[in-house]
Amino acid sequence: HKCSGSGTGKAPLSLRAVLIIQNWFRGYRARLKARQQYALTIFQSIEYADEQDQIQLCNFFTFMLENYKHIRKEEIELSQLTESKLDMMDKQDYVDLIDVPDSYQGPRLQFPLTCADIDLLLEAFKGKQILHARYVLEVLFETKKLLKQMPNFTQIQTSPSKEVTVCGDLHGKLDDLFLIFYKNGLPSGSNPYVFNGDFVDRGRNSMEVLMILCVSFLKNKTYSISYLQIHGKKILQTLEELYTWLPIGTIIDNEILVVHGGISETTDLNLLHRLERNKMKSVLMPPKEINKDYNTDSKHSKLGVTISAHGRIKASGLSSEHLPKHEWEQVVTIFSASNYYEEDSNRGAYVKLCSGTNPRFFQYQVTDATCFQPLHQRVSTMENSAIKILRERMISRKSDLIHAFQHQDRRKSGKLPVSQWAFCMESILGLNLPWRSLSSNLVIIDQNGNVEYMSSFRNIHIEKPIKEANSALVETLYRYRSDLEIIFNAIDTDHSGLISMEEFHAMWKLFSSHYNLHIDNSQVNKIANMMDLNRDGSIDFTEFLKAFYVVHKYETMVKPEATNLA
Repeated sequence: HKCSGSGTGKAPLSLRAVLIIQNWFRGYRARLKARQQYALTIFQSIEYADEQDQIQLCNFFTFMLENYKHIRKEEIELSQLTESKLDMMDKQDYVDLIDVPDSYQGPRLQFPLTCADIDLLLEAFKGKQILHARYVLEVLFETKKLLKQMPNFTQIQTSPSKEVTVCGDLHGKLDDLFLIFYKNGLPSGSNPYVFNGDFVDRGRNSMEVLMILCVSFLKNKTYSISYLQIHGKKILQTLEELYTWLPIGTIIDNEILVVHGGISETTDLNLLHRLERNKMKSVLMPPKEINKDYNTDSKHSKLGVTISAHGRIKASGLSSEHLPKHEWEQVVTIFSASNYYEEDSNRGAYVKLCSGTNPRFFQYQVTDATCFQPLHQRVSTMENSAIKILRERMISRKSDLIHAFQHQDRRKSGKLPVSQWAFCMESILGLNLPWRSLSSNLVIIDQNGNVEYMSSFRNIHIEKPIKEANSALVETLYRYRSDLEIIFNAIDTDHSGLISMEEFHAMWKLFSSHYNLHIDNSQVNKIANMMDLNRDGSIDFTEFLKAFYVVHKYETMVKPEATNLA
């Protein structure tokens, strides 16, 4: 059937229907993409906030080391004396003490390593096998020995027959590393790689990734796990030493600088070449001589292109001289961990470089069953996960948020305009999120457009170990639970998993003093005493932390499709 009056220029009904459906689908897809972007924004904002927390934690550790050593000076000295013999053992002496039982079914590495060892390790990890502690330590010792001989910046020259592949953050994602090797080949003298930082943190297979990279490094030397509990401390100590000897960066063809995390307008390559990198335990606490050297005049090196691997570049040059902006449009960020926040949240990538040619970029994504779901299901899964971690952030500051809400609620109505609710959320949480757009997914809004602000905490709560526990204390312990665990491990000098009541009180005193937390000590004592189930005067801190966890009631009530950030 066609429209009458075709001479008037009206389109046939069928064409009009197609255009209507097309416009609807484009709008629908745009809304899904917007929801996906909101979810990614939540993930990124909370990750950035966590990184700021790490800086705060670093400051606290400095404070703790300066104060705690006076509290436990004699015991620390005794502990150091008893461990000094093991710490002073050289590599071969220590490794020879570790027996590999006949019952061990994992890979057995032979030193010096060959291509066969790399293949053996890859196949073992693909089969979920575990590398014995003896081989882990031997790989780490050998890697550290080689790294100590390397300069601060590794020089690599390319040619038409020898490209170099630069990979960014892997974050312990073993499947991504397998996929890179499948697509691009294993590392070799003719196929060199640069793995540019953040190989291991956060991922479930961090040690496996590190072992593969170290074994490949030992085999090729051209490019820049049964973990028995009894050897865990030595493995950790050796890992810490190994990381201090990692080169600062790589220079390719004398014109491309590869570094992790970014650059600044005052980066001085000559200073970085002279730096004793093994003394840099943390970039947050550089040795004093660095600041002194940095103020001296020196000839600054300049390179043309910078490749970073962290995803947050805010700088524009490599010299203390202010270079014209057009000389630095030339910054590339490479991130190699696909599905970083959630399934289907992002692709990974690597870049192949060769002198005289343009960079070649390759993208990939490890696929799972969820990646074959319709787009709306994948978006719903991602945003549900994002809302979950955002709600956990909110509940950890519940008391502060309620105080801010009530301060704005002059009429004591329990309601606020969306703008005031959003102001309170940002002022307390500091996540720089589009709270107005997120409000419909986080709170109940009445017909007049006002937020019932106590609904910010509906369907979620932190379990209390005892009913009488002060809410502010519970929120504080939950908010700082990861920090407290790290601090506990530093105090637990015998690594028994237990600390005495006196140790716990000393820890809490330092913690509350540094963070300026005013919480009744009797509440802390009551919870600590409750955790001492066998009344032996010691606290199982793992159980202590597990006593504070978030319950999401909506997880059993709401279907995945119910969440909508758009």
